[in-house]
Amino acid sequence: MQPVEIKKGIYWVGAVDWNIRDFHGYSTLKGTTYNAYLVMDEKITLFDTVKKPFVNDLICNISRIVDPKKIDYLVVNHVEMDHSGAVPEIVDLVQPEKVICSAMGKAALIDHYHREDLPFEVMDTGKTINLGARTVHFVETRMLHWPDSMLSYLKEDRLLISSDGFGQHWATSQRFDDEVDMHELLSHAAKYYANILLLFSPLVQKLLANVQKMGLEIDMIAPDHGLIWRSHPGKIIEAYDTWSKQQATNKAVIIYDTMWQSTEKMAFAIADGLAQEGIDVKMLNLKLNHRSDVMTEVLDAKAIILGSPTLNNGILPPMADLLCYMKGLRPAGKIGFAFGSYGWSGESVKLMTEALEAMKVKILDGGMKVKFAPTHDDFVKCAELGRKTGLEIKGLA
Repeated sequence: MQPVEIKKGIYWVGAVDWNIRDFHGYSTLKGTTYNAYLVMDEKITLFDTVKKPFVNDLICNISRIVDPKKIDYLVVNHVEMDHSGAVPEIVDLVQPEKVICSAMGKAALIDHYHREDLPFEVMDTGKTINLGARTVHFVETRMLHWPDSMLSYLKEDRLLISSDGFGQHWATSQRFDDEVDMHELLSHAAKYYANILLLFSPLVQKLLANVQKMGLEIDMIAPDHGLIWRSHPGKIIEAYDTWSKQQATNKAVIIYDTMWQSTEKMAFAIADGLAQEGIDVKMLNLKLNHRSDVMTEVLDAKAIILGSPTLNNGILPPMADLLCYMKGLRPAGKIGFAFGSYGWSGESVKLMTEALEAMKVKILDGGMKVKFAPTHDDFVKCAELGRKTGLEIKGLA
């Protein structure tokens, strides 16, 4: 892709990865981008690089604007390899006066690339650097989502270069939020938050409070993945505020796997009971839905309802995979229960209930299990359990 001027003298020079389909367990069915930004000033500055296989794309884009050897400073906001992978090649080509990063960023760059010889200049929150006509303010964002992470704020441009915050995994030929469908953009942003930042929601709340306290005037947010928020930066900030508070809607997700459809039939009966109470129900068969899409639905759900038959005194492998993944992301403020069928031992409901309890999910009624195929009376009980859950979701139980 060609470089794009996002503000006067500031250019997107990153790369588009159309073909990536998995990002360490997160399904990226529409690819992603690795965004880097070049600021033309008295001190020409490159903010972040790209994943190593795309280093030539980065160099080519920079070269369309300026000889890369004229770059004075390299800012590394985040050392994860999709953003720092090209650092060694860029440093060798550019020979920058300074490599600007956080203290933990310096340690991480040395640990990853074994280059103690780089001209590091360490920044922490409140420090600034002058580029000429512009001043860059740095804000450390430790554990959003790595310990080294920081933001760069260009005061005169009211531009926030936000590292992995406010991003999306979405490969497009467009660069700005107002050039794409807003509903789809926010759905990609929600998936990104649910699968990468949900665990760090308390820190997101602190960051939003600090940004407000610092009085940063922001009219554009340029993340390291996906579209740049040119027209609607307030919309994504508002969404992050909602998501990080883990505010739930009147919604239940029924996440299940099934062997001979007995558990699936129970799932549909539970869904009928929830629907009777006007609850928005999402049915997520783990054979058909990727774990990262399940987590996106969990983000704003009040109830998590899990179903699996018993297999080898345990649960089916897709459910075990989902529980391992979900536990790491720590959804908060949920209610739920487990259900399933069994043949002779029946441990699955107990195991799923214990997993929910470990995630501090409020357990309703102890769940339900059925031996072999459910009867009409079992379906009635499932529907009633769904109705009770619906009343609990609405605060009427």
